[in-house]
Amino acid sequence: MASSSGPRRRGINSGGTVAAALLLATALAAAAAAAAEPPFSCGASSAEAAQGYAFCDAALGPAARAADLVSRLTPAEKVAQLGDVAPGVPRLGVPAYKWWNEALHGLATSGKGLHFDAPGGGVRAATSFPQVLLTAAAFDDGLWFRVGQAIGREARALFNVGQAEGLTMWSPNVNIFRDPRWGRGQETPGEDPAVASRYAAAFVRGIQGNGSSLLQTSACCKHATAYDLEDWGGVQRYSFVARVTAQDLEDTFNPPFRSCVADGGATCVMCAYTAVNGVPSCADPGLLTGTVRGDWGLDGYVASDCDAVAIMRDAQRYAASPEDAVAVALKAGLDIDCGAYVQQHATAAIQQGKLTEQDIDRALTNLFAVRMRLGHFDGDPRSNTYGGLGAADICTPEHRGLALEAAQDGIVLLKNDDGLLPLDRSAVGSAAAIGPNADDGRALIANYFGPPCESTTPLKGLQSYVSNVRFLAGCSSAACDAAATDQAAALAGSADYVFLFMGLSQQQESEGKDRTSLLLPGMQQSLITAVADAAKRPVILVLLSGGPVDITFAQSNPKIGAILWAGYPGQAGGLAIARVLFGDHNPGGRLPVTWYPEEFTKVPMTDMRMRADTATGYPGRSYRFYQGKAVYKFGYGLSYSSFTRKLVSRTNTPSFSTAVLASLRETMAEEDGGSYPVDNIGTDGCEQLKFQATVEVQNHGPMDGKHAVLMFLRWPNATDGRPSSQLIGFRSQHLKAGEKANLRFDVSPCEHFSRVREDGKKVIDRGSHFLMIDNDEMEIRFEA
Repeated sequence: MASSSGPRRRGINSGGTVAAALLLATALAAAAAAAAEPPFSCGASSAEAAQGYAFCDAALGPAARAADLVSRLTPAEKVAQLGDVAPGVPRLGVPAYKWWNEALHGLATSGKGLHFDAPGGGVRAATSFPQVLLTAAAFDDGLWFRVGQAIGREARALFNVGQAEGLTMWSPNVNIFRDPRWGRGQETPGEDPAVASRYAAAFVRGIQGNGSSLLQTSACCKHATAYDLEDWGGVQRYSFVARVTAQDLEDTFNPPFRSCVADGGATCVMCAYTAVNGVPSCADPGLLTGTVRGDWGLDGYVASDCDAVAIMRDAQRYAASPEDAVAVALKAGLDIDCGAYVQQHATAAIQQGKLTEQDIDRALTNLFAVRMRLGHFDGDPRSNTYGGLGAADICTPEHRGLALEAAQDGIVLLKNDDGLLPLDRSAVGSAAAIGPNADDGRALIANYFGPPCESTTPLKGLQSYVSNVRFLAGCSSAACDAAATDQAAALAGSADYVFLFMGLSQQQESEGKDRTSLLLPGMQQSLITAVADAAKRPVILVLLSGGPVDITFAQSNPKIGAILWAGYPGQAGGLAIARVLFGDHNPGGRLPVTWYPEEFTKVPMTDMRMRADTATGYPGRSYRFYQGKAVYKFGYGLSYSSFTRKLVSRTNTPSFSTAVLASLRETMAEEDGGSYPVDNIGTDGCEQLKFQATVEVQNHGPMDGKHAVLMFLRWPNATDGRPSSQLIGFRSQHLKAGEKANLRFDVSPCEHFSRVREDGKKVIDRGSHFLMIDNDEMEIRFEA
């Protein structure tokens, strides 16, 4: 159960001594007392401040303060801090703390520290934004930042009113949506590493605050790395050994985590259950210490996915004993365990000489430094920068409006034959709303959710535009094991317009559950077809789902006139859908994942390769490498307006032919046909090579609308593991009908022109590179 996990996984044998169990019981009891006010230490009148403890001195840096605090703890007190439920240390004024809190697309109750059931009233709900994949479809990192910012404000507000026992948010999930069957792909920004990287940085900057030394919350990017399988074909995530090439790690799986830390400043990275090439991620010093903390520069802590330390012994058989599992994880660079396993076994590991107290001190210093940055040791947090936030800052009109904006900006128009949409509300005398997702509030909020401020289902949204709406679920759930086909057809035949709200639910795709088919579940397809046949005019199909579905039958059916993909759209989803249907919002969303045909399910989920293998018929994955036919391509999305895009200019780049590249002639990798190693160009050289490209975009009408422009790079050929194309940038712009704008794209050849060799090293090929906007290309020669 990933950080991100839901209910705690059962069946793992934790073991442990009686003394450890008693210690843990004491810790749990101390942390279980719900706080009436936010916990803090070092208040003006506190004993610890009066004694002059250095950890209360705000003039010192967080690491120095944390080290002083750790030095004052007893060995037993230290071990007790190594689980997600950390007890207080009353003698030092250290408050209890709960590390596991979730904020994927709004404050959630999936963790342990956030509560919406305070006695006597209190805060009962929080803003529920769309599930991440739909928000990603807007291709707008300004929107992503604002969503993160709103969630962070609500988290701090909940903390200030005493209903949050932690401000460490184990979000976002920035794993690559590699396989369309993955149950948790809905939680991610999609299949493209550039999109996921931009989303990661924007969301983290938003949720963590204004960039000052005081964090609004602490964000945790998960699950590093190459994690994207739940339970498929008898293979479970707890024991799966992913075989991943150095090439795929470097150019697909790791970039979002690097961006999270290096660009977003994330204060936590969570290691995954996945064993990559035989080594569990949470036991890999090369990943945790060498890469995450060393290369990427993490200033914060490393958390395990829940029970990930325990499964090293119990499911993966990587460690021979509990003590070995604890020792290998902490020595690799893990700082805290989601679970109690480390708390139970760390003392014995020290006694057996497998772990040192210094190993624990290092971990605790990282942990307490983050709590210092959250203001828990600066007196009452209600007196700091974020101290004025309270109940009135949750479910605000601004946040409700943002939830609506995110939902409608992400909705993707997939089909619109003969301009069926938008509808004129005055022409819709009667409507039939059919489908299991039409009036199901749970279909809006997906997983990792809390109680929403409000809930507008698609049926309610439709009713706000049409007075005469008759509703029939048609199936008892999205599984649609049985369908009321005759009744649905009869209803369809009696209405002016028919709206079908179909798709998936958490029954088909969720944490712990991967799909086995890409088709609509059960009898949905036959129900849709029968309804379309019976209707007076072409019907409108609205799909609520996370992962893609093969709807080839609907693409080609002229009786299905329009198709929308609305993801899991959050609390305002029904209104967002209605606003798109009736033209109060011009759809501009674009698919952040490839929609594959059903035949793709022949490919094993366990095959981690991104690149195609023509010799064996392996088709590859994602738009970058997939060589098969797609139902809908990555980046696809229609609008009610006609937009044109073209490359019009680039800034002069004389450095391409001067000293920067000329000095690298002798280091060129001739075995690649001549290429420049990025490491040899260096930071300064890469800066000198940057330039700007300008794209002219025009809205030819008839409606105002927001439009996302995607810029790709194409190499002269796709051999030697080169992608067929690679997204290198995107900009979202609102344009009035008839308006024209020039959008500037920052291009960094070291980042955008480079490719990754089989050994994981980045090189820039000598010669031609092509910037692409649709079919418009601009050639860039890269050579001395």
